[in-house]
Amino acid sequence: MNDLKDLVSVAKINELLHKKEEEDKKKNAVLWVLAIVGVVAAVAAIAYGVYRFFTPDYLEDFDDDFDDDLDDDFFEDEDDDFAE
Repeated sequence: MNDLKDLVSVAKINELLHKKEEEDKKKNAVLWVLAIVGVVAAVAAIAYGVYRFFTPDYLEDFDDDFDDDLDDDFFEDEDDDFAE
């Protein structure tokens, strides 16, 4: 009778260990998925940063073209004519 109780207790312990192993496998799979998503996000962020760093700023050239046409001297000359 004692052997039967020992076998039952060993079987229960074995079941608990297998359940824990299955849970660990599920947690491990979720961990791998999150790690892969994190790596992909990090690579995308680095690629975007490199792209922004090496892409020329076309608006800067666009603004410079208009700065030459509108000199402040033009407006100052009009003010000087009225002051006389």
